[in-house]
Amino acid sequence: MEVDITTKFAGLELKSPIIVGSSGLTGSTKYFKEMEENGAGAIVLKSIFEEEIVFEYDSVVKDAQKFGYDDENLDYFDLKIKQDNVNKYVKLIKDAKAAVNIPIIASINCVSSYEWTYFTKKIEEAGADALELNIFLMPSDVKKSAQEIEDTYFKIIEEVKKAVKIPIIIKMSSFFTNLAKMIQRVSGSGIAGLVLFNRYYNPDIDIKTKSITVSNVFSVPSDISLPLRWAAISSGKLGCSLAASTGVHCGESLIKMILAGVDAVQVVSTLYKNGMSQIKKMNDELVKYLNDNEYESIKQIKGLASQIKVDNPAMFERVQFMRYFSDRDDIV
Repeated sequence: MEVDITTKFAGLELKSPIIVGSSGLTGSTKYFKEMEENGAGAIVLKSIFEEEIVFEYDSVVKDAQKFGYDDENLDYFDLKIKQDNVNKYVKLIKDAKAAVNIPIIASINCVSSYEWTYFTKKIEEAGADALELNIFLMPSDVKKSAQEIEDTYFKIIEEVKKAVKIPIIIKMSSFFTNLAKMIQRVSGSGIAGLVLFNRYYNPDIDIKTKSITVSNVFSVPSDISLPLRWAAISSGKLGCSLAASTGVHCGESLIKMILAGVDAVQVVSTLYKNGMSQIKKMNDELVKYLNDNEYESIKQIKGLASQIKVDNPAMFERVQFMRYFSDRDDIV
C-alpha cells in the first residue's frame, strides 16, 4: 500500500517529517543534494551567532584603539563587520536555494533583542523559506528573575515579527520554572513553529590538566526522553506547529515522536554517526510501520500517544519511579 509521509510544519510543506538541524553539516551546501535525495523534508542552515558579531567587533575595537582611531572610525568598523557577516549568510541562503528544492530555514542563535534583528529582513530577501530563532538563556545570573528571562523570548519574537513575513520558528530551552506554561505562551505569540529543545554546550573537566573541556558533543538515543515527554504533554494544546529535537537517531524514535504528537523532527548527531543515508533508513522504517499497521499517512498516527489521548495521562507527569520499578534490583 502506498503511504503518505508528507507533513506540514510552520506552514512549510515537507516531503518527510525529517528536518536536518542546524550544524556544521549545514554550514555549506556540500551535503545538501545528498540530504534531499535521501528524503530530508527541509534543511536548517548553520546558525549565525549574535555573539560572533559582538565579540568580533570588540576585538577590532581593542586593536583600533591602539592606533588612535576615534568613534567615527569605530562606527565604520562596526558597520563593516556586521555587513560582512550578513553578506556571507545571504550567500549561503542563495546557494542553498539553488542547490535543492526543499525548504531552507535560516537560523540565528540569539540571546537578546538588540542590533542583530536589523538583518532578518536581508535573510527574508535572500530567499529563506523560514527563520529559526535558537534562543538559549542559561539561568545562571542570580541578578535576573525568571520573569526577565522569559520576557527576553517575547522581546526577540516581537522585534523579528516586525521585520519579516516569513514563518518564524522558535527553538527553545527546557530551563523554565513552569515549562508547560512557557511552551504554551511562546506557541501563542504569533510564531509558526516551535522546536523542543535546543541542545546546549556541556562543559567537562580534564582532571589531568585541570582545564575545561567539551563534553557530549553528540546526543545519544536516551536523550529522547525529555523532548518526548514535553512533546506528548504539549501536543494538541498549542497555537503553532510542533517539532522535536535531540535523541532522534532512528526510525523507531521518529515514530515515537510522531505518536507523541509532533509534526516533524530535527536530526543532526545520527547523520554525523551514520551518514546521510540514515535519513532514508528512518523514512523507510516509518513507511514500514504505517504499512504493517494499515495506516495510509502519518496524519493518522500523529498524537495517538499524546497526553490528551492516552488512557493514563498522568504517566507523562510522573517524576518518581513507581513502586514496581523502585523495588527491582536491576534498576540502578
